[in-house]
Amino acid sequence: MTRVFLLSVLLLVVPFASAKDRNQRSGRIHLDRDGEKWAEKALKKMSPEEKVGQVFMIWVRAQFMNLESPDYLQLRDTIQRDHIGSFAMTVPVDGPLLIKSQPYEAAMLLNQLQRDSKLPLLIAADFERGVSMRLNGSTGFPHAMAFGAAGKKDYAESFGRITAQEARAIGIHWNFFPDADVNSNPANPIINTRSFGEDPQQVSDMVVAYIHGAHAEGMLTTVKHFPGHGDTDTDSHLGVARVRGDMARLQSVELPPFRKAIDAGVDSVMVAHVSIPALEPDPNRVATVSPAVVNDLLKKQLAFKGIVVTDALDMAGLTRLYASNIGRAAVDAFKAGSDLLLIPADLEASYKAMLEAVKSGEIPTSQLDASVLKLLKAKASLNLHHARLVDLSKLATDVGKPQSLAAGQQVADDAVTLVRENGRLLPLKHKGTVAGGLPYQKVEEIRNDLVAVIFSDDMRTDSGRTFERQLRQRVSDANVIYVDPRSVVGTADQVLQAVDQADAVIAAVYIIPVPGKMANNVGLADATSNLIGKIVDRAGAKTVFVAMGNPYLATDFQGIQNYLCTFSNATVSEVSAVKAMFGEIPIRGHLPVTIPNIAQRGAGIEKQATLSGGVNNENTRIGR
Repeated sequence: MTRVFLLSVLLLVVPFASAKDRNQRSGRIHLDRDGEKWAEKALKKMSPEEKVGQVFMIWVRAQFMNLESPDYLQLRDTIQRDHIGSFAMTVPVDGPLLIKSQPYEAAMLLNQLQRDSKLPLLIAADFERGVSMRLNGSTGFPHAMAFGAAGKKDYAESFGRITAQEARAIGIHWNFFPDADVNSNPANPIINTRSFGEDPQQVSDMVVAYIHGAHAEGMLTTVKHFPGHGDTDTDSHLGVARVRGDMARLQSVELPPFRKAIDAGVDSVMVAHVSIPALEPDPNRVATVSPAVVNDLLKKQLAFKGIVVTDALDMAGLTRLYASNIGRAAVDAFKAGSDLLLIPADLEASYKAMLEAVKSGEIPTSQLDASVLKLLKAKASLNLHHARLVDLSKLATDVGKPQSLAAGQQVADDAVTLVRENGRLLPLKHKGTVAGGLPYQKVEEIRNDLVAVIFSDDMRTDSGRTFERQLRQRVSDANVIYVDPRSVVGTADQVLQAVDQADAVIAAVYIIPVPGKMANNVGLADATSNLIGKIVDRAGAKTVFVAMGNPYLATDFQGIQNYLCTFSNATVSEVSAVKAMFGEIPIRGHLPVTIPNIAQRGAGIEKQATLSGGVNNENTRIGR
């Protein structure tokens, strides 16, 4: 009888194991009455210190960590000391290099953080180009502007769905995407290819499609950078960007994509560190700390009821205004109407300032409770109150599916846009195959029949590596020369000599927006610009210029005769560019932006494929 009793007890206990030890199941976001009750009950039990901790989100850099290592212990202690409620997952950096991790490493680390947290953690990430932006082995997508060039809303929906599938499998619940900025300023140094384009309607359509796809697989979404960062000429990571349009302009250009996103049920809105005189006349108040922008415009006029999140509080566009009291930035942003304070420049100073403001009554308890309840309900809508871990065994089936990789490649293929052509160069001709050879004994002869010059910010990065591999599969003896601002002066003569001797030249220019880069993010260094100008003058008729990112660069080189845009430097876009130049895929993209003095939005020379098949590619394209 005793054995029967013990067995009965075990059967009752096992199904009710700790929620920390149960695995998440991704699915549509849904907040039921059980989740509401959990959130309300959790809020009532929290101290002011715990409530303040819930409104902060800090970095976690995905990499392997021993659980007794100083790095992990610091993360664990920060969670427990400051009651942190959420993390933004990224990866370590080394100068211009992202040190990407693997999905397993990220998932194991996030699982452990969940185990060490009293309440379930919300985990967010910046997956503007899919999970592959941070983690290897996942599906790669091009920049948002490439979707605008391809022009198909279902591509954006698939983008959201696949990114959500992979992210949720790893333990990430919330993407700081889609970008609702309308990139109407060609000189914008920080939005550029991160935007779907310059047409508010097209941007709106893509934003809504992405939200629908992400929601179908249980991913929280964010539109940014409210109320619009597309018509600026300053990187807000470095200084205060100014939006100069009047209210009529804002209502017709900047705000429509945000309105559509809110109507589509977007979960959060990220507020930018931008100055907007039409909304906030105080020059010392950027949108993030402006009640007129957050409370009046976003919450009242646009009726947004979801989570308001600041852009990163450590950006110079904000910190320069709070240099003498850095913790005050968090207080002012919260008072303006934000619910979540992202990446404070000084966590301890910000936490202390917030707690003091709550205890003094400067921040009403009711406001703090309302924000914390939003965040708790978001966790419950993801079922994190019942299951907060991920099943590591599912990563091998849920991340990097062949059909997902093919979908990302197809978007890049269809985005390739031919803006100018002289009719004498494209398609390029195959020239044999890569010769075989024994390991360590292979000698490749380099000729100047086809010369490819790869222009990038830094030759140490991956820019051009996939492009080169793809090129050599088609022309094994191509002469590929890498150039960056530090090497350009010393290599210019070598480049021009090779160009003069060449039958055909490819100039691939890698420029994308890089947050916090001191030089103009989307411009060329003077010496680089001079070299490109000489190639245009001396060999323009036999050169195809490929914009691997910023499509506006042709504005400075009016003599370009053959101009191809991919709107992205992603690996899939490198593959697409080479396939397009060799006639292996049709070219059918159309400009989603106007290139001043070159072409209007919508322009694009369409070409049929001239080859029935190509060579082995790094990703397989879906057939039509």
